[in-house]
Amino acid sequence: VSCVVHHISLAIENGTFSLCLCLSVLLPRKKFIYHYKNVRWARGRHETYLCFVVKRRVGPDTLTFDFGHLRNRNGIHVELLFLRYLGALCPGLWGYGGTGEKRLSYSITWFCSWSPCANCSLRLCQFLSQTPNLRLRIFVSRLYFCDMEDSREREGLRMLKKAGVQITVMSYKDFFYCWQTFVARRASQFKAWEELQRNSVRLTRKLNRILQPCETEDLRDAFKLLGL
Repeated sequence: VSCVVHHISLAIENGTFSLCLCLSVLLPRKKFIYHYKNVRWARGRHETYLCFVVKRRVGPDTLTFDFGHLRNRNGIHVELLFLRYLGALCPGLWGYGGTGEKRLSYSITWFCSWSPCANCSLRLCQFLSQTPNLRLRIFVSRLYFCDMEDSREREGLRMLKKAGVQITVMSYKDFFYCWQTFVARRASQFKAWEELQRNSVRLTRKLNRILQPCETEDLRDAFKLLGL
């Protein structure tokens, strides 16, 4: 399994920016549209794509950005694949072995074609509890198995929110950003598909209804409800 990554070093010198960019393979346009289209009935879309941005401050005047994409393969969900690459993407996340050495802080943003399943949500919560120096935001195009009121996937999303993860449904500006950042667009402009905005609003309302109970539930109760 390979991780497609682009690296940017952004140095702030005397109020100006110096930029170093190594390009790699981007998502084909048709593949991005097919997998990220926020249609109501997403039949045949059995893969999950995850576009990511990893931001780290390496000094008072320097930021680094790593960005790329992954998809699930060989029975391993894409969220867990991403965790496998964290050692390479986030050096110093766990420190460098020195006693009392300060860990580096990271901010990670995901743009996912599907929201995480219940098991991936659990694994992410467990991981985040061990890495307080990592902040995770997740933007999703569609909600995975969240139609049933008592679905484990709904409970998993509430667990993530309780763990401090910001979960948001993708809007036009998020699709546009992904198009500009992760897609081999060849100067072509992003064109919104039919009902993009309507579906985004519908899914946002649905996600808000799912996350609302999180205000009154304890994270331990959420684990118990999942039978874990």
